[in-house]
Amino acid sequence: MKYGVNRHTLLLIAGLIWIIAGANILRIGIITWTTDGEYWLFKFCEAIIIFVLFFNFVFKRLFYKHTLRISKKKDLNCPFSFFDAKGWIIMIAMITFGIIVRKYQLMPNSFISVFYTGLSLALIITGFLFLRQWRRTSKSEFK
Repeated sequence: MKYGVNRHTLLLIAGLIWIIAGANILRIGIITWTTDGEYWLFKFCEAIIIFVLFFNFVFKRLFYKHTLRISKKKDLNCPFSFFDAKGWIIMIAMITFGIIVRKYQLMPNSFISVFYTGLSLALIITGFLFLRQWRRTSKSEFK
């Protein structure tokens, strides 16, 4: 590839994309949360459980997997290669499923608000892990 980004920049892009995706999902979660304000303390606790499960058992593992994979890449890479093919397929499937669930109201707003809020916080924290790794790793280590 004639034009591309180095491995160090891939960490930055990954962090920003994860944070942007998490912020968008958080926006949807908050909007649906405000339409159903009952039992807010119970819903808050449920959202924390969703966050802990997704962060510890899914996203933290993906962070380590993709950080290791990025560290082994060549000098110039496609800016979107912070994910592997499987990661992009899973992300596209999750986005599609989320749109379908909301469009056809397959789940109640009380579920969407809790699930999206917990999931989004896990995404955002994972994004910050990528940014922390980007900041800790000097450009020279990835060249």
